[in-house]
Amino acid sequence: MIRVVLADDQALLRAGLRALLDAEDDLEVVGEAADGAEAVALVRSTGPDVVLMDIRMPGTDGLAATRQIVDDPTLSGTRVVILTTFDLDEYVFEAVRIGASGFLVKDTEPAELLRGVRAVAAGDALLSPGVTRRLIGEFATRSRGTAAPAADRLAALTDREREVVALVGEGLSNDEIATRLFLSPATAKTHVSRAMVKLHVRDRAQLVVLAYESGLVRPGWSQE
Repeated sequence: MIRVVLADDQALLRAGLRALLDAEDDLEVVGEAADGAEAVALVRSTGPDVVLMDIRMPGTDGLAATRQIVDDPTLSGTRVVILTTFDLDEYVFEAVRIGASGFLVKDTEPAELLRGVRAVAAGDALLSPGVTRRLIGEFATRSRGTAAPAADRLAALTDREREVVALVGEGLSNDEIATRLFLSPATAKTHVSRAMVKLHVRDRAQLVVLAYESGLVRPGWSQE
């Protein structure tokens, strides 16, 4: 059972999300919060697998709440998905940079939202080659002063791991990386996992951000 916390200041939206999620056999909403502070307290008390977090809420907003959750070592198994009205949003990028596993716009189709919750719970990030990559490409390259430290972190990687991280940055899945590099899917997954450990990133979303901030990947660039 995938346990979910909903954090949004709109009660009607929370009710709709609860009805959608609770109708699924493998999903259960374990609590609702109307602001960020309430969300953090609820997450700490329930330890959910996934938090659907509105980025803009009164008081403690979704960004601050996300930061508190991802910085709490007791919540290392909890993944945060940002809910937003706008697909290209600097606050959403910052949330992904600090550890959110991706984001969904609020008018996402129900089937896509369900798929996203299940994907994040399984350890994947919501990193389609579309909106999320455009978001990261738009804002990561504006991060002045971070390129050199980010590039320095890549020194810990082998040449193959750097190549794999670049492909993750392009938005490729493990299976797609395997095909591109003539590897088995298991080997591609191992390279991704080892790179994440060496770079001390929480999940695949942060790996994509690092690939952009280090200059390993640039918007519109491809290794093809």
